[in-house]
Amino acid sequence: MVTLTINGEDHDLDVPEQMPLLWALRDVAGLTGTKFGCGMAQCGACTVHLDGEAVRSCVTPVAQAQGREITTLEAIGEDEIGSRVQQAWLDLGVAQCGYCQGGQIMSATALLKQTPDPDDEQILDAMAGNLCRCGTYHRIRQAIHRAAGHEEEQA
Repeated sequence: MVTLTINGEDHDLDVPEQMPLLWALRDVAGLTGTKFGCGMAQCGACTVHLDGEAVRSCVTPVAQAQGREITTLEAIGEDEIGSRVQQAWLDLGVAQCGYCQGGQIMSATALLKQTPDPDDEQILDAMAGNLCRCGTYHRIRQAIHRAAGHEEEQA
């Protein structure tokens, strides 16, 4: 039995400590906003925050998350920056199929918490591990700029 603090609440989960956090969140805690993509930390669909830092939950063992604050997509809108990111995504119609967008939003929120006014290079660096099959990278970058307070659309 392990206790994980997920979205501000303690959850006692009967899972092995080496289980990937992704499966503890989805299959045991029932938080399915975090998606399985590749299982190798290559696509970013499984991104969550550990103490505010974006991590790939598919390769993060539960033991590494114990004693830390886990934030998932289900709660990111309760955060001021996360809420701005979500609104920018909606305003600019970023999502097409939407499968990767949870991970994209989690990575963008972590970026803006660390770098409130990122330039294009900082955005590209922070988002590099998040893949989008639909190719919405330009709109993702625009939405991050908007969430940072730049209302004009970036070219």
